[in-house]
Amino acid sequence: MILAALFLLQQPGWAFDPKPDTFSSSAVLDMRSMNEKEAGEHGYIGVDKNGDFVRGDGQPIRFWAVNTGVGREKPWHARPRWTQTEPSLDNHARFLAKRGVNLVRFHAQLPPSDKQNIDEINQGDVHWIWRGVAAMKKQGIYSVVSPYWMVPTKIGANWGVAGGAQGSDGLLYFDPTLQKAYKGWLKTLLSTKNPYTGIPLAKDPAMAVFQIQNEDSLLFWTVNGIHGAQRENLKVKYFGFLTKKYGSFANAQKAWVGNVQPTDAPGKPDFLNIWEMTQPRTGGVAVRLSDQLEFWSRTMYDFNAEIVRYLRQDLGCKALVNPGNWRVADMVRLNDAERWSYTAGEVDAVNRYTGGIHQGPNEGWSVDVGDKYTSTSILTNPKENPINVKQTAGRPMMVTESMWVMPNSNMFEAPFIVSAYSSLSGLDAYFWFATTDEQWTPPQSANGYNNGQMKWFFGSPDVLGAFPAAAFLYRKGLVQRGNASVSELRQLKDVFDRRTPIIAEESGFDPNRDTGDIAPSSNIKAGVDPMAYFIGPVQVDFDKKGESFASTKGWDPAARTVTSNTKQLFLDYGKGICTLNAPMAQGFSAQGTGNQVAKTADVTALMRSSGGSLFVVALDDQPIGKSSKILVQFTTRARPSGWAEKPATIKVNNQEVAGSEITNVGHAPWILENPNLMVSVSNPNITKATMLDSNLVPAGTVSLTKTDKGVRFDFPSKTLYVLLER
Repeated sequence: MILAALFLLQQPGWAFDPKPDTFSSSAVLDMRSMNEKEAGEHGYIGVDKNGDFVRGDGQPIRFWAVNTGVGREKPWHARPRWTQTEPSLDNHARFLAKRGVNLVRFHAQLPPSDKQNIDEINQGDVHWIWRGVAAMKKQGIYSVVSPYWMVPTKIGANWGVAGGAQGSDGLLYFDPTLQKAYKGWLKTLLSTKNPYTGIPLAKDPAMAVFQIQNEDSLLFWTVNGIHGAQRENLKVKYFGFLTKKYGSFANAQKAWVGNVQPTDAPGKPDFLNIWEMTQPRTGGVAVRLSDQLEFWSRTMYDFNAEIVRYLRQDLGCKALVNPGNWRVADMVRLNDAERWSYTAGEVDAVNRYTGGIHQGPNEGWSVDVGDKYTSTSILTNPKENPINVKQTAGRPMMVTESMWVMPNSNMFEAPFIVSAYSSLSGLDAYFWFATTDEQWTPPQSANGYNNGQMKWFFGSPDVLGAFPAAAFLYRKGLVQRGNASVSELRQLKDVFDRRTPIIAEESGFDPNRDTGDIAPSSNIKAGVDPMAYFIGPVQVDFDKKGESFASTKGWDPAARTVTSNTKQLFLDYGKGICTLNAPMAQGFSAQGTGNQVAKTADVTALMRSSGGSLFVVALDDQPIGKSSKILVQFTTRARPSGWAEKPATIKVNNQEVAGSEITNVGHAPWILENPNLMVSVSNPNITKATMLDSNLVPAGTVSLTKTDKGVRFDFPSKTLYVLLER
């Protein structure tokens, strides 16, 4: 406790206790005006030839996105103290739009309970989606509808699904009874007139993307759990696939060099454990594994294609379709097969989080006293960046769930990294996960009952507080998109043969280990280091002829630095600082190591706090050096009031790592570390500085000192924003 107390004393801060936003016209920045008057007013969201989203009128559109559960369920005693009434989706939508959000994901659950009949539906979530889409639409915010997840689905004994109530991940891909029910649920959701808009969702261009299902795949470890009648039915389909591919099953066995499994039966060849697909194999076993991977992948592709057909032809739905968002058992050998299965629709996606180790009895959903943890920083561990995503050429890519997850103490760096590097790579949407609060999320119980803190949220001042500048520069395109650092052409045969790609999304990829498996046809014979993600977009194209391309120019492994090929982003992961240097957007994100100095073309900053992210953004479409209206935004570490911890040793895989043990989870409000930041801006036009409150409304003046080239000021405490004006 003494160590914990010393920690708190060394990091003095200020209480973030925001007033509800009443959307005063005196706010200096309200990005509601950047949204359409009504989402979909120009028609359905489409995709251009480069694989980027466009509005119905062909104008490019970038999405700053969140996951929301507001209006679905929220215990009375877990709501913010300023409102003990039912949450207002209209208020919530207005709050998000002001801070730059223009896309929201509604992740729901259409299946009925196992006590109901299979042709019934979860009416509560149906109406929540309808209400939510309607509320967001009025604020110019588009919606992604995600209506199904196998994990919480309980198969009713009377549903007539093979295997009865057993249920399993992956079942929707091949069980005809469940597929028929799923189509019925979609028909109810999408074809029934939405009472809150007067038109069915299938005809509403405010629904930008329909996501077929959440977090499921035949290429994940859960495929080993398909047993009983379900496995037997899948084996019959496998037999049919092999017979069609080889002309006869006997020919398939010849290709397998007689490889036989003890559980093989006439007309029902069994599946090898998916673990075998993660290992290098040769001979007949390798051929059998290739056939198995191709069958699983095509099974997923065919299902996705059928749902796209059903949506388009039977329901008349014109929204873009994303088939899935999950990962695989081996990101190196299997991930390209997963992504290929998504090409039956128009949009790709993945869910990916970062944070560090977290050990405790409720580690999956709550942060409690006695828990041990480490904090991952992308500024010093860049290969763990959740937006290091390989994009399929010509297709939009979304990260539909992500966050620097509590108790990670480096959440302040997340908006800077996401905004800047999504701009560089052309990532089309990153969805912050998640909120059930109308406005800000105060420190609070994870479920309304326990004494811990909630884990999955973005509504704190170090993250949501950084939305204004981060969303503005991303949506306005103030940071230049780079040229591809990697462009890989992959033949499907190489994908199904589990040939190693030249680059993967997993930080554990080891080029020295995996090089030998790279396809002989590839003109690149060695693996590409994942630092390529910080240089420019990383792309893959399937079944195209030509040569692959890869470059890590800009990466200096000895100096531990990497520069984007646009020259606008520089990451020194040895010192833990990233600088942004574009004409209309500059700044840094840094881990404090004494005095951190950051210099860009027009900004010089000296930071003495333990960590922070600075945005300096011109609001008038002028370069910072000439702008008459500049938002200076600085966020630091945030912890609940009374939070305390002490050094601890954590055991992981029979090894010990240094971390922290939580001794007090604290309470509301949030405490933000004092800024301890001096900022100089080279702009002779600036004569005035105004401190803004949490709702971007003027709240006092800030003293300016004139310099040879512009002005200098100490960033004030008790605010996140300062407005500089002529």
